[in-house]
Amino acid sequence: MRALVVADEVDERWWTCGIRAEVGLVLGAGDLPFDYLAFLADAVDRPCVFVPGNHDPDLTGFRRSGGLWTRAGFPQQWPGPPGAVNADGRVVDVAGLRIAGLGGSVRYSGGPNQWTQAQQTRRARRLVRAAERRRRRDGRGVDVLLTHAPPRGVGDREDLPHQGFDCLLWTVERLRPKWLLHGHIHPYGEHLPEHRLGGTRVRNVVGAHVLELDEVRV
Repeated sequence: MRALVVADEVDERWWTCGIRAEVGLVLGAGDLPFDYLAFLADAVDRPCVFVPGNHDPDLTGFRRSGGLWTRAGFPQQWPGPPGAVNADGRVVDVAGLRIAGLGGSVRYSGGPNQWTQAQQTRRARRLVRAAERRRRRDGRGVDVLLTHAPPRGVGDREDLPHQGFDCLLWTVERLRPKWLLHGHIHPYGEHLPEHRLGGTRVRNVVGAHVLELDEVRV
């Protein structure tokens, strides 16, 4: 499986020069214009799965039923990218991959998609329970853990807005995905190395990356 993975920074080359990569999936790790994600998915004619970042709109509470989006029981326009799958706090099966998602960053202001360490830990526990139920049902584990922020101490920064989440270390240990793909940490021209947590490859995907997500777990 080859995927186009994007986060945080719009790559103007994709807009102006077109997309020449053959990919099976678009993955968004947050803080990108939703029309950009929709453009990428339309350009490659493949599904898009994303999690929101701390600069994205609040997407909580939206439900789709019978072709209609609602929020708190009232019809609402979906603010996310059309046709894309929001994996935040969910386990989804798309394009042959099982993807678990946790969006948002550490809480540092009053904006949406920001969580305290305790809040994100509760969200991670629910996600792990959902993934383990799926695994008991069909024997398949999680292939990709898609997050906006990195794990604490694994490619994050010391300033509060860019600190990682402690609970992601435990989440990786429980789910043992092949990949953890995250954004949020801008490289600013620096080469950011790939990290390992056990058998999980931890990759900062700010910008645009075409990755071979091979050796899919089954």
